Amino acid sequence: MPKYVYRFSEGDKDQKDLLGGKGANLAEMTRLGLPVPPGFTITTDACRAYLADGAVPDELAVQVTTALRQVEEELGRELGAPEDPLLVSVRSGAKFSMPGMMETVLNIGLNDSSVDGLAEASGDARFAWDSYRRLIQMFGKTVLDIDGEYFSSALDAKKASRGVVLDYELDVDALRELVEEYKAIVREQAGIDFPQDPRGQLDMATEAVFRSWNTERAHIYRRREKIPHDLGTAVNVCTMVFGNMGQTSGTGVCFTRDPSTGRSGVYGDYLVNAQGEDVVAGIRNTLSLADLESLDPESYKDLRAAMRKLETHYRDLCDIEFTIERGKLWLLQTRVGKRTAAAAFRVATQLVDEKLITTDEALTRVTGEQLNQLMFPQFSTTGERDLLTKAMPASPGAAVGFIAFDNAEAVARAEAGESVILVRRETNPDDLPGMVAASGVLTARGGKTSHAAVVARGMGKTCVCGAEALEVDAAARTVRVAGRDELLTSEDIIAIDGTTGEVFLGSVEVADSPVMTYLRRGLEIALDSAGDVDNRELITSVDRLMRHADKVRRLAVRANADNPDDARHAIHRGAEGVGLCRTEHMFLGERKKFVQNLILASTDAEREAALAALLPLQKGDFVQMFETMNGKPMTVRLIDPPLHEFLPDLTELSVKVAVDREKGVLDPADEALLAVVRKSHEANPMLGLRGARLLLTMPGLIELQVRAIAEAAVERLRAGGDPRPEIMIPLIGSVRELQIARERAEAVLAEVGAESGYDLSFPIGCMIELPRAAVTSSHVAEEADFFSFGTNDLTQTTWGFSRDDVETSFVGRYIDEAIFGTSPFESIDVDGVGAMVRLGVEGGRSTKPGMKMGVCGEHGGDPESIAFFHSAGVDYVSCSPFRVPVARLEAGRAAVLTPEPDRQ
Repeated sequence: MPKYVYRFSEGDKDQKDLLGGKGANLAEMTRLGLPVPPGFTITTDACRAYLADGAVPDELAVQVTTALRQVEEELGRELGAPEDPLLVSVRSGAKFSMPGMMETVLNIGLNDSSVDGLAEASGDARFAWDSYRRLIQMFGKTVLDIDGEYFSSALDAKKASRGVVLDYELDVDALRELVEEYKAIVREQAGIDFPQDPRGQLDMATEAVFRSWNTERAHIYRRREKIPHDLGTAVNVCTMVFGNMGQTSGTGVCFTRDPSTGRSGVYGDYLVNAQGEDVVAGIRNTLSLADLESLDPESYKDLRAAMRKLETHYRDLCDIEFTIERGKLWLLQTRVGKRTAAAAFRVATQLVDEKLITTDEALTRVTGEQLNQLMFPQFSTTGERDLLTKAMPASPGAAVGFIAFDNAEAVARAEAGESVILVRRETNPDDLPGMVAASGVLTARGGKTSHAAVVARGMGKTCVCGAEALEVDAAARTVRVAGRDELLTSEDIIAIDGTTGEVFLGSVEVADSPVMTYLRRGLEIALDSAGDVDNRELITSVDRLMRHADKVRRLAVRANADNPDDARHAIHRGAEGVGLCRTEHMFLGERKKFVQNLILASTDAEREAALAALLPLQKGDFVQMFETMNGKPMTVRLIDPPLHEFLPDLTELSVKVAVDREKGVLDPADEALLAVVRKSHEANPMLGLRGARLLLTMPGLIELQVRAIAEAAVERLRAGGDPRPEIMIPLIGSVRELQIARERAEAVLAEVGAESGYDLSFPIGCMIELPRAAVTSSHVAEEADFFSFGTNDLTQTTWGFSRDDVETSFVGRYIDEAIFGTSPFESIDVDGVGAMVRLGVEGGRSTKPGMKMGVCGEHGGDPESIAFFHSAGVDYVSCSPFRVPVARLEAGRAAVLTPEPDRQ
């Protein structure tokens, strides 16, 4: 027979999968000899069986009876007895804490008979009837699904009729009347009388907790926190102890350190003559633990001793719920406390200094996501804010500025010293200059992996996407907001919060965080400008853990950088090189016309002239990049995008040509361009003529780019520099493609090397972005000096997804249906795309042991993905400059959390 019920004395803290977090910790406190009311836990197995079958397992009732009778025998009382009744609470408790998401029912066992027994045993009739009305209210709302407003309205009406304000000011007669009114509400709304059988109350409450696992709010919370939907919840049945038995009783919550700031010391709230929900509801002003010390020194002393014991045992900040019943302390719950990002770093280093944990362990107590939160500016929460709308928070931070509708406006106003927010229906690669110039980006369409979101995160720009309430008219340069009358223009200032998705009208003050000052300008300057002690300790804690992460990590961290500014930012944040320099970004803006000339060339002479015009531009870019990255490796990806990104939109150009022809003012150049655009048009350009295919079919393109790299390297060598380019061929599917590209690249390197007298034997490798390249990696490696996994495209091609399309169409549904845990464009799909990465690593090193492997997709900066890349044996990850510190920290965490991977 499966075991569904465990007494608190049977479990321990390592059984969270079975007993849930609350049950496991109650068992652990019992094992430690702390004052825990007797009780038992119904396992997550029972919940899963209930959710699967729609009924409680037959064995559960028998096991609950056995455990309940053991509790009754231990205490000498029976559940719901007419004299001195035993009462219990029924609380949810999943493996992962989900505060407020599921259900609790207190005072199970009270009925019309036992309420008098409780009054007599306690000597306090008011307390007994108050406990009974609380049970009916909680039971009605939680178990019988009655709208809580019915009970709240009855309570408010009763207080008004008695001329009192607070619940505890109602006398016993008023509470008796309220109980009858509550029972009438149950009868009217649920169609049944309030259950008088104590065991029936217990069984119904247990089922209600099971059902609460699948409430909408629980689903939403689990999606947000990435908690699996199939875990189920445990149910904890615990003897009631009462904080509402007069002035020597009370209830509270305490923390062994401040969970908000991380300050060491004792923090908590206490309420005299109250039950637990009173603290949470905030209906009364709480007292501090210092007040408890003066009210009840003995209980305070016992609580402090328990807090110290638990923190020493768990070796972490602990969150403790307690009740004092007539001067006797009882502990109802403990858990490793949730904390802010700032508190996480401070507490971790405090525990190291107190020699409770090692520095390696301290790394496991903080996360890259927490560091990310500390890096972004934040809005002040003081003062009035005019909320326009709330949409999808795509890239954290806070930004304020004038509305800018296009690149030209954003760039011009930024150069004039104004802060602007680029507001678009959606963005595309042509919007890059405006995004660079803007303080933040707001789009009416798109999701977390839309262009705006991905690029903004890469640049560390605040971004809010999918603001459907906005009607953006770029031509008229106006924005309308659904439900509001005003028409916003370029003269209006807005503020966007990339952490919450909120958009405000008007200015809200923002500033660099202390941690960002540290990462940008160093420890000494950050400490000098930190201000208070809290910020100074936070900066010092972040510095200590970052330095330790750098010490222990195996993964190197590079940056994706296409210009010297990005490269400098990356170096300041600790990047050890550039893992992806996208050369196509060097051809955007005003330079696009030179690429168009190359595409339009119809003769060898025209093509050579176009190439000759591009060469000095590209060479100049590389000279600057090599100077910035002096002595550090820089992986240069040859041009990758399909031709359509350098050509006008087919529809727009067709309309222009047709209108101009009708007016008799057609420019022959436009007509010729339209013919080329039509010829180049592809149904699915991301899987068409791009990457290696474009390089091999457009004469002179490889030679142009490699010559620009080679000549720029020679110029830097002559100036005493140390350029270290690595040439990367994108979208390889066949070893023969790479072989041809390599031969052409090596010919140019040899030619420039012979002319200059320098050895230009630069590494030549390829991106692994196609499943075929991963499957045949042992062959591809014959022609490659290194592999770099482009996980953005590898995800698209492994899943058969178009990233630009799926986010808004069905990714959300797939997450709801548990097909995805999270979007595969945010975190690596370990089983599918991850398998392709492992296959590529293993295949490449089977041909060339020790072959260098890197990752240059957006996943290279994702905290969850970095742990996988460490285990897969890659040598480095490359991410946006802004995410370099996060990658450094997560690489250190991966080194201490997972074994060293096998590496040939």
